[in-house]
Amino acid sequence: MHNHHSALGLATALRPINPVTLVRPHAASRAARFFVEKFPGKTLYAVKANPSPELVRILWDAGVTHYDVASIGEVRMVARTLPDATLCFMHPVKAEEAIAEAYHTHGVRTFSLDTMEELEKVLRATGNATDLTLCVRLRVSSDHSKLSLASKFGVLPGEAKELLFAARQAADALGICFHVGSQAMSPDAYAEAMERVRAAIVEAAVTVDVIDVGGGFPSTYPGMEPPALEAYFETIHRAFESLPISYSAELWAEPGRALCAEYSSLIVRVEKRRGDELYINDGAYGALFDAAHIGWRFPVRLLREPDSNAKDMPFSFYGPTCDDLDHMAGPFELPADIRAGDYIEIGMLGAYGSAMRTAFNGFGSDEIVEVTDEPMASLYLDDEADTRVASNVFTL
Repeated sequence: MHNHHSALGLATALRPINPVTLVRPHAASRAARFFVEKFPGKTLYAVKANPSPELVRILWDAGVTHYDVASIGEVRMVARTLPDATLCFMHPVKAEEAIAEAYHTHGVRTFSLDTMEELEKVLRATGNATDLTLCVRLRVSSDHSKLSLASKFGVLPGEAKELLFAARQAADALGICFHVGSQAMSPDAYAEAMERVRAAIVEAAVTVDVIDVGGGFPSTYPGMEPPALEAYFETIHRAFESLPISYSAELWAEPGRALCAEYSSLIVRVEKRRGDELYINDGAYGALFDAAHIGWRFPVRLLREPDSNAKDMPFSFYGPTCDDLDHMAGPFELPADIRAGDYIEIGMLGAYGSAMRTAFNGFGSDEIVEVTDEPMASLYLDDEADTRVASNVFTL
């Protein structure tokens, strides 16, 4: 992996033909330390957000020792990369063979489930093991989040009694978990979910050892500026302390986006301009899946020296493939004089950007460069002027 100081310096010096992924280990390390030090419980990194072995090593070095894995592929990768890590298999529907390998080969002891059938599968695959932490996933609202996760998984609280009771009988430790959806824009999402947890515990009358509030912790994007993460932590802690649970119960969280969004960005080249449409060399089948398919707006900036003095105007992007679906509507605000041959940095792509990338139509690039400048936006920078926005001063 190459090293460079800044996005602008790289674009100016190298004039890359293909897209270049920039990684900022210091940003991921800072986010991890923030959670480890301030979240009032245990932090599990949700590997699906960015399954880079280099990233999981950075998080480990910053104090994250537990990992939320959702497939046997993720189990194997983290076990190979971090042999001492604690893995929690938190997908509620797993192949029996995957459960068996996770338990017998990789030492996984924590599994989530949302049906009696999944409970029976876990018990068969582990040989009726007596050292399991079983987390029953409740279905909760995603009303406060930008992306819903309320349809596919989770038992309704009013229907959880039988499953909680059965899991309690089988488990060494019983947990309740949920997911409020991705990019939760209000701490109320967790307060409301915890009320559903309370109702389920009261109805089932079981002793609960783990409360896992899942993911949903936000990052900052244009038009999506959430409250400070401390407000989320305080809301969760108050709700946890008021639950009727074991005095020794543990509080867990599974941040993904919040730990890795600031880790990487992307440099693309403008290949053509057509009015307010820019044809760039990465797109919907590359790192910009979310921008194309769910209308996610990422921060952008022109990388030109000297910088443009033109006013910003809204643009949309077309990616490099032959597919009309390779379109990112934006709007993305860039200087009005942008032209073919210019370079753009697209920020906050550490979450899901790399994970969703394909090589469709023969396009794509594996070039990665480590840079030491700050991400384009941040929830972690201690900046007196603005704690949520990184400096945009370019340094060559």
